[in-house]
Amino acid sequence: MMLEKNLAKKGIITDSVKIAAQKEQISPEKLACSVAEGKTVILKHKGGSVVAIGESLRVKVNTNIGTSPDVCDIDFELEKLRTACRLKSDTGMDLSTGGDLDRIRKIIVQESPVPVGSVPVYQAMIESIEKYGTIEKMKEDELFEVIERHARDGISFVTVHCGITLSSLEILKKRTRKTGIVSRGGAFIASWMAMTGKENPLYSNFERLLELASRYDLVLSLGDGLRPGCIADASDNLQMSELMTLGHLTQKAWEADIQVIIEGPGHIPLNHIIPNVQLAKTVCHGAPLYLLGPIVTDIAAGYDHITSAIGGALAAWAGADFLCYVTPSEHLGLPTVQDVEEGVVASKIAAHAADIARGHSFARNQDDRISEVRYSRNWKEQEKLVINPEKFRRIRESQKVYSDEVCNMCGKYCAMKIIDETIKKIGL
Repeated sequence: MMLEKNLAKKGIITDSVKIAAQKEQISPEKLACSVAEGKTVILKHKGGSVVAIGESLRVKVNTNIGTSPDVCDIDFELEKLRTACRLKSDTGMDLSTGGDLDRIRKIIVQESPVPVGSVPVYQAMIESIEKYGTIEKMKEDELFEVIERHARDGISFVTVHCGITLSSLEILKKRTRKTGIVSRGGAFIASWMAMTGKENPLYSNFERLLELASRYDLVLSLGDGLRPGCIADASDNLQMSELMTLGHLTQKAWEADIQVIIEGPGHIPLNHIIPNVQLAKTVCHGAPLYLLGPIVTDIAAGYDHITSAIGGALAAWAGADFLCYVTPSEHLGLPTVQDVEEGVVASKIAAHAADIARGHSFARNQDDRISEVRYSRNWKEQEKLVINPEKFRRIRESQKVYSDEVCNMCGKYCAMKIIDETIKKIGL
């Protein structure tokens, strides 16, 4: 298979680059150059959609869906997917851990209009538990076989926790963290390593992973298995040791023309965000940065779509390229459809705010246009332009108004209506 990054290095402008460049309102040549340098990745979905993530582009948003051992309903997950896509989520990820994982993944990929990612180590470890009764007996070949299964089924990008090493476990043994390892994939890998005494196969056999990725032009999202799970653990030596490893692996992947995304920290206080983004971009040579949140305080369970949007806006303004949504049910349970709606909207707001701050004219133009129709009290046009038209309409229709021209916050004393009429009356 011809690799997107290799073709870009040769100066070949692919159809995928042309499609993405048109969406981003930049030249295909500029986008191809960024892909060649590794600063942008092109995600391609088997259904035909293309998403570019990286340097100087619009900040993208990802939506996680997937079953759990306790809640396994594919129709429920597809409703979440449809909700996310209606709200213009750029990608989705299948994080399923319950039910027939192969069947669930295939259905999600088939039904999704956007590129889909996954975390194959979940399935590899779950199948080991089901087959052997323990993750300890999982064979390295079985892990790589599952990764290939995901790629074969049309997954566009995979999270692989390559940065956890035996040296990481030595740091972990010192028990300096309040919350240890909070990444599920990271916990699976670390537990397997601790029980077997073997090095992480995703690290020790990274060349094998690259060969597999080359076969399918699979984008590798180098996972942050040691990300901080509370702000007290932010920017600690475990997080930083993993980041340094990911920087080394990024260069190895690029040498093989494999596209790479770097995953970043989860819980970090506001004053750590800009330094963390800048450090990750430097250590990983400008590769696209993908952040879960980040969540800026630990006290807001039930409102973590808000804490993550605060962190996400600042991180994206500082240079992060890709935000993974967080829902109100983060830390509490599997998200509902309503949770997905609130999570996607919060992340889209954060991404859009960052796009404005980063100087993207098309983002600012959206705000300018809605300001114009708001001043003219054109409610139908406002509904078309907002992030969530359905909620706009629900609120508007639930209100008793003095006239269709205004809302009932001010009614006939609407400030914009008063000043507009005054200007017209005195001929300004």
